Amino acid sequence: MGIICIQFVLGPLENNTYLVVDSDTGEAVVIDPSFDSQVVIDEVRQQGWKLTQVWLTHAHFDHIAGVSTITQSTQPPLPVGLHPGDLVLWKQDGSAPQFGVAFESGPEPSIEFSHGQILKLGKSSFEVRHTPGHTRGHVVFVSLDEGIVWCGDLIFNGSVGRTDMPGGDTAALLHSIRTQILTLPASTRLLSGHGLETTVGAEAEHNPYL
Repeated sequence: MGIICIQFVLGPLENNTYLVVDSDTGEAVVIDPSFDSQVVIDEVRQQGWKLTQVWLTHAHFDHIAGVSTITQSTQPPLPVGLHPGDLVLWKQDGSAPQFGVAFESGPEPSIEFSHGQILKLGKSSFEVRHTPGHTRGHVVFVSLDEGIVWCGDLIFNGSVGRTDMPGGDTAALLHSIRTQILTLPASTRLLSGHGLETTVGAEAEHNPYL
């Protein structure tokens, strides 16, 4: 009972892509599929799970590079969720041209995330929290039952997301962290878009940016 979470470190920027599975039903979602996401599909097929959706914390290219690979692995293609605040970024291929990366983000997401929205995966529930700052439409996914947050590039182990790209806002990012992350129980696990896992308590006490 509960959820299974498998982390894959993928691509040249060492992105954390997460495969989240409801252990009761075998239904699964992929959070932030990056480059080389075929390994995620291979794991799903090996375990006999069923992919249902793709959830995106934000639309930077390294977090959406595997969307086409994942969505096209089923027929009809899987629906993709994104906050509308990042739709412009999606249409700009996640800022890939700015970094000299040839990349196309593919068809537009069909699920609009909003603050406070509850997502269902089998018998498990996840709360969407809008956390702008790294990008305008950045969100995190919170499992209150499991005490886990998939927090994209909002906060890292000992660091925070960069705000020097289009849509970045340092004041907004810090406000998002203080109101949407640090208000959670200290034992809450933080699974970021890059780097090692941490907890709310560890970051509240030791993160130099806070």
